[in-house]
Amino acid sequence: MNILSERVSVKRAAELTGLSQLTVREGIKQGVFDFGKAVPSKSGTRHTIHISPAKLAEYLGLTVDEVKGECN
Repeated sequence: MNILSERVSVKRAAELTGLSQLTVREGIKQGVFDFGKAVPSKSGTRHTIHISPAKLAEYLGLTVDEVKGECN
């Protein structure tokens, strides 16, 4: 599987951190959170947000499976 295809949604990251989706997006864009990257579009007005399951798990002190919602 392509490593870039494995990512956590902004919605899921917001649920896990207890922050709003906007705060997660802006924090990633501004470099406040190191568990994700914001890739600007060609026009530069929009961004694609990539959140790494492993980095978010490390940030939160959870397992990757917990972050991905795959635990029983």
